[in-house]
Formats: sequence, structure tokens, C-alpha cells
Amino acid sequence: MKALYSTERERKTRRAFLVGIELKGRPASEARDSLDELAQLARSAGAQVVGEGLQRLEKPNAATYIGSGKAEEFSERCKAHGVDTIIFDEELSPAQIRNLERIFACKVLDRTDLILEIFARRARSREGKLQVELAQLQHLLPRLTRYWTHLSRQKGGIGLRGGEGESQLEADRRRVQERINRLEAELEEVKRQRQTQREGRQRNKWPLASLVGYTNAGKSTLFNALTGADVLEEDLLFATLDPTVRRVRLPSNQSILLSDTVGFIRKLPHGLIEAFKATLEEVVNADLLLHVVDVAHPQAREQITAVNSVLEEIGAAEKPTILVLNKIDLLENGELASLWHHEHPSAVAVSAKTGAGFPELLAEIGSRLKPPRESVRLVIPQREASVLARLHAVGEIVSSSYRGNFAHFHARIPPHLLNEFAPYVDGDS
Repeated sequence: MKALYSTERERKTRRAFLVGIELKGRPASEARDSLDELAQLARSAGAQVVGEGLQRLEKPNAATYIGSGKAEEFSERCKAHGVDTIIFDEELSPAQIRNLERIFACKVLDRTDLILEIFARRARSREGKLQVELAQLQHLLPRLTRYWTHLSRQKGGIGLRGGEGESQLEADRRRVQERINRLEAELEEVKRQRQTQREGRQRNKWPLASLVGYTNAGKSTLFNALTGADVLEEDLLFATLDPTVRRVRLPSNQSILLSDTVGFIRKLPHGLIEAFKATLEEVVNADLLLHVVDVAHPQAREQITAVNSVLEEIGAAEKPTILVLNKIDLLENGELASLWHHEHPSAVAVSAKTGAGFPELLAEIGSRLKPPRESVRLVIPQREASVLARLHAVGEIVSSSYRGNFAHFHARIPPHLLNEFAPYVDGDS
């Protein structure tokens, strides 16, 4: 099935023309913003955007999405500019794609095709590649007719599945469905492995916080800054796909786990959400969500709404959440910053680039994820360096003093570690 997708060379040389519609009754800015985002997506896929067109309609045309006359007009413009790919800002039906390819005489993609192509370029891990291939094939299956015109009948016979008269189309549909079934089985195994890893982490009693947000909101930059990781940071939509989990030590000496996952976007195809469920389980199982917002983006509020919509779809809308207003270093207008603070008084403003606001963010995370701790007084011989190191690693030291050969502590430690320090509990306290 590889021939059905673009080669790397084709991706690099693509000259694209973007098409959207402005539905009557909706704000004109909505279509404009969506088309601007489509241009970002196209550039993230390696395309050169050489033109665009918008049409105002009551509703999409059933045969060609836009009006046939407007399609002919756009086709002439595309021929004049050497366009080889048309990208529509909505999901098209197989029939619409066939009709449009006849009019434009070149490749036609919809928004879902484009996002899938970006995901295919970005996936690095085995899990990411499996999820992308599954989403591609699920999107492809009902559209197979657009790739095949040779529907001549095959002879039936022993060893030919499908029996007499199975068409090439039917055979390919069967092969695609079989591959989908295998991918789903492999992803189930990945899901079980993730559950095993999750159970291993839970044995340490470390809570999990998960970064969520619109793609390109600065999640990976913030993740790297907080954890010292080296997750890819690029000014591209969907720069990273594969989830990463790292340990973070809070100022209270509490350890938590922080995960970074794929960014969200408006009109994120449902099939992608389904395919990436194993990855998104890090969000669903998190104890706390950090919703990262590019506060300097002109559509920041619309992006918040889009992220909340995806969270609702995956069953994470009711999770405890900290709104993290990122990129405050780009806000030159003090009134704008004050407005955001007024709208979201419990939000934390940070700059992942400069580190501004990190103490407040870490303090808020610690407050939200404050685990149960027992207050104890301990007396530990100073020669027992490993015990002293262990206490400093897992406990919150309230006060300490050193008298002779003994160290005296007032500390708060997790309940499941009480037995470990029982021999050193100060019986006189």
C-alpha cells in the first residue's frame, strides 16, 4: 500500500493551493483563521503555499464542496502558478475528491490527509508509527475507489480468497482491513506495556501531571525546561508526537512525574484521536493537567476551546487543571496581561523560554498534588550517611539540628515509608 502515499521527494517539491469556505451565519474571521492554520499545517508538511481561495456559501456543495464554477476558476489560477496539490480545509468525501481531481487535474488532499502526512513524517517511536499507520489506513479504507480504476474481475479458484469474481477493489479492501486488525492487536500489546510501566511508576507513589495544549503552544519547551529533557522543539505544528515522561523534583522535595504528549488542534480528526488513544491515556490517567496556552497568539481563546473539546472527547474534561499562560515574554502590552489575569485569576503566567514564573508554577503544582505525609521526629546517627541521604531524598525537612554524633529532624514523609524510618523515631517526642 506504500504507493498510495506521497514519497519524501514529492513532499519536498509540493506547490500547494489552499481552499476553504466561509459559511453564512458564521463570523468571517473563523474561516480566515482556519485557513491561516491550514497554511501552517501545509508548511509543516514541507509544502510551499503559492495561493489560496475562499468561497462564501450557505452550505458545502455535495459534489465538489465548493461551487463547480468556483472550482473551475481556482483551477485556472492553479494552472497559472504551477500548482500540483490542492488542499481543502475540511474533510472531503471520496466522491468529492474524485470530482475535484477531474476539475483540477492534480492531487487533492483534505485537512485530514494533510494532518496524517505530518504525523507520518514526525513519528519516531514504534508506537507512534503504528498509531499513524492505523489512522492512515482507517482514513483510506472508505476511499479506496479513488485509487483504482482497473476493476476487472479475477478468476476464482482454489487458494484465491474472496471466491470467483472478487474485484481488485475488494481484494485491496480485505488486505487493508487485515492490516488494520494486525495494527490494532499490536497497539493493544503497547497498551498493556504502558499499563505495566504505569503500575511500576505507581509503586513509587509519584503523582502524574500531564502537559496538554494546542500544538505549538510551547509544551515541549516547557517540558524540557522543567525536566532537563531534550524533547524536540521546533516552530512547527505537531513537532513532537511520541509521549515522554520524566521525573520532576518540586521545591517541597516531592517527586512527581511529568508527561508531554501530542498537541491538539481545531478540527482534529476523530480517527486520529482513536488511533492515539494509547498515547492519550497518559492524559486520561493523569492526576493533574497543565493546560499550556500561547498567551501571545491572537487566537489563544479559540485554542483553549479547541483543547477543551478534545479533552471532553477523550474523557478528561473533569480532570483537575492548571491553566499555564506561556510566552509572557512576548506580551508587550501590560493591559493584555492584566486582562488575562482578570479572566483567569487562578492561572499561572510563565515563560518557558526565560524561566519566568517557574517558582509559582512549581508551587502551584505542589499545592495541587500535595500527597498525604506524616509528621515525625527522627534521631539519626551521623555515621549513617545512607539513611540521612535517603531522608533528604524522600522527605520534607521542616527543621534540623546536630548534637554530638546525632542529627535531629522534624520531617514530613510519605506514609508508606514510615516503616523504613521506624528505628529512628524519637521516642521522647
